[in-house]
Amino acid sequence: MDWAGFRREGDRGERGAPGTAHDGAVTTNFAVIGDGRLISAHWWVVALAMALAVLLPRIASQAVLTPHIAILFLAAAVLALSSGLLELSAKLSRAIASYKLVVAIALVMAPMALFGCVMTLWAVSGAVSWSVSLGGVAAVCALATLLQAFRPHMIMMVPVPLWGAVALTEGSTASVLAWAVVLPIAYCASRGQEAFLTERGIYVAAEARREQQALQILADLEQMRQGWFWETDHNGVITYLSHSVADTLRREHGDLIGNPFLSLFDNAVLGTLEAQNLAFYFTARTPFENVTVHARDSNGEMGHQWSLSGRPAYDLLGKFTGFRGSAFDLTSEHKIQEEVSRLARYDWLTGLANRHTMLKTLDKLMTMPNGESRACAIFLIDLDRFKQVNDTMGHPAGDVLLQQVAVRLQKVMATGGKVGRLGGDEFQVILGIADREKLADLASTIMANLSQPYAIDGRRVEIGASVGIAIAPEHGDTSDKLIRNADLALYAAKHDGRGRYRFFAEDLQSLAEERRKLAEDLRLAMHDGGLELHYQPIIETATEKICGFEALLRWNHPEKGLLSPAVFVEVAEDTGLISAIGEWVLRTACEDLALWPEHILVAVNLSTLQFENPQLPMIVTRTLAHAGVRASRLELEITESVFLSDDERMDAMFAALKRIGVRLSLDDFGTGHFSLAHLKKAPFNRIKIDQSFLKEAMQRGSRNGAIISAITNLAESLGMETTAEGVETREELEQVRLHGCSHVQGFVYDGVLTLAEATLRLGTVVKAVDQDQYARRPARHSTFRKVTLHRDGHVFNGTIRNISATGALVQGLWNVPAGAQFEVRLSDDLVVSATCRWAEDGLVGLAFTVPLARDRDGNLVRSDLAIQQPPKRGNIRAAV
Repeated sequence: MDWAGFRREGDRGERGAPGTAHDGAVTTNFAVIGDGRLISAHWWVVALAMALAVLLPRIASQAVLTPHIAILFLAAAVLALSSGLLELSAKLSRAIASYKLVVAIALVMAPMALFGCVMTLWAVSGAVSWSVSLGGVAAVCALATLLQAFRPHMIMMVPVPLWGAVALTEGSTASVLAWAVVLPIAYCASRGQEAFLTERGIYVAAEARREQQALQILADLEQMRQGWFWETDHNGVITYLSHSVADTLRREHGDLIGNPFLSLFDNAVLGTLEAQNLAFYFTARTPFENVTVHARDSNGEMGHQWSLSGRPAYDLLGKFTGFRGSAFDLTSEHKIQEEVSRLARYDWLTGLANRHTMLKTLDKLMTMPNGESRACAIFLIDLDRFKQVNDTMGHPAGDVLLQQVAVRLQKVMATGGKVGRLGGDEFQVILGIADREKLADLASTIMANLSQPYAIDGRRVEIGASVGIAIAPEHGDTSDKLIRNADLALYAAKHDGRGRYRFFAEDLQSLAEERRKLAEDLRLAMHDGGLELHYQPIIETATEKICGFEALLRWNHPEKGLLSPAVFVEVAEDTGLISAIGEWVLRTACEDLALWPEHILVAVNLSTLQFENPQLPMIVTRTLAHAGVRASRLELEITESVFLSDDERMDAMFAALKRIGVRLSLDDFGTGHFSLAHLKKAPFNRIKIDQSFLKEAMQRGSRNGAIISAITNLAESLGMETTAEGVETREELEQVRLHGCSHVQGFVYDGVLTLAEATLRLGTVVKAVDQDQYARRPARHSTFRKVTLHRDGHVFNGTIRNISATGALVQGLWNVPAGAQFEVRLSDDLVVSATCRWAEDGLVGLAFTVPLARDRDGNLVRSDLAIQQPPKRGNIRAAV
């Protein structure tokens, strides 16, 4: 590689011969500092000086040279001119290096000695004066000494033989003594010169090494592509360019040399101010640093970005020779900066706008000067059951699900609205409309789309979505207020049972405060023992004997009384108390079980989070050992939601629990994600049939009875027991027996009992509640009709389980306070006012403000309109 452009001016950069300073070695013996010769290349000038020293006196004084003097002179001149013979010896091997030294001494000492003899004999003969003779000797001595100045040991070879010949030829004692004095002086001068030149040689060698290292570093930088280097002539034409530039631009290196340097860069970018300055620097011959330039490759692709630096170069005479400099590739750094900038505005996983960008968008809408333009709305969307997918299938699967959700949201909002992801499974949509009806339709569309099945790693995954809606400026005149109120609406939607949307209402503030207070109270309850376990008996259908109890968690709230888990389980999950509560329930149930007879078992519900905990087998084993009860007396109830993750971890958990010896029960069978194929590998001891199957089986024309029979037959063939849940009447009990259920659980035998009541119940005879006890109430008609309930501008969906003239039992409403007023739309023509009397586990008992009555066609109508109102189609029939 040619680095001539980067050498110091005045240094040819040539490598010296072995043993020289340029070879990096310190001079020793007859090694010299200089061009590596033992005799100066200009030694022939000494012969010329000898000739002048003889010819000038000969011409000036007509001095005659005798033949023998002339012969000696010619011999001295010939030897002086023969220094080129030593160059031939330089080509010889080092094995005869001593011969080189002998020849060098001969070619210096011999002519000097002969010339000294010539000039002395000439003066002794009287042809020339001594002053002329000695002057010639001195002149030749000075010139020869100068030529050998950088050769310390060779310096002595000039004056010693020259003046020695003069002294010995003249023959006087004074001359010999003078020459004897000259000898040590010449030797000392030679040693001093040698010491000086050696020190200088060390310095020069060090400088040469540093320069060589610098050149090597530059070469390494090029090879590692940490930068590239360039040089131009005085016209700005490229004379040197690193090969990496050609590789980057996908062009031949030879094609770039000889082109104008500025032609490397993109013409469009050269129009920028910074790039225009580059042309000015070249014109003004001014140094520059870190000028950013862009280039296109041979395919015309843009994207190469460099930081360019350079300075003008001048020769030894100060003449401008061009520019030279370096450059560094900024392409990767620029891409990283762009990516950092993008990540500051967009979500890294889904590509949607992030929280910061969504807030800026909303701020812009909210601060528009036109009031109508500020009318907008935001949706806060939270995915239902996403955590189960994330926990059971792993975070990579959760990420894929979030990406698919983002795609669906963008498709729904393709015609308008900005979609963003705030974090986790929470999304936001900003809309430029404020029409409630349109917003409600759009929210329904979003929930319907997001609730469709997803395919992840070959598995079918189902989730849902809840939506909170806030409208500006009605629900907030700033971004913060609007977002906060949309969050409150989202919480209310999830609180209503998920899979719903809610508009913000002022009373949601109180709900949020109630939630915060509930969380504080729950922490205190955990610490102060406010949680209790109640029990509901499990009855053998054939013998009507208690075989066990289901443990039911209750919170004895100091102000609200006994609260069902449905009221506080979400708070427990959000505050991180759910795991501790689950372990407490398991531990307490086993301790209570130890108080009962050996044939009694206890069933404990496991949450999906508990089932997915790898430490669950150890926790169960430790709890059983602490309570001192057999593992077969503990039954763990598992909901169908655990089968969202049909993987090896689920199978391993089932196997580990069965090794312990506990019983396993499948709760709420038929309401979730369970497939009959799971029965082949899930080692259940019991299947619990959800009460919805039984309620529908009581209706005319229902096929649920056949389904219940099929379930019981299948369970029996697999060696499993079946329990019918929620049996409330003797009529339902007869259906359960008819369809072959082995066990019953419900209010027809007992409700929820305390530990003391349950213990006492074991000593009594169990009987189904006599049907006559229901006679005091108005006749109730079972139905599973969907109805809508309206309260404070909000619409709730529910299902009527049974209805009478004075009230109804509605399923699907959670945390309804006693005394809450509703308008219940029983049909298109019948809307009644009702008051909540009680609420528990999603069930609400409503009392009608105006009792219902039958019209002449048997339809239920308001009693105050029973006479006036003619019969119409669509009312709820008494036969229902």
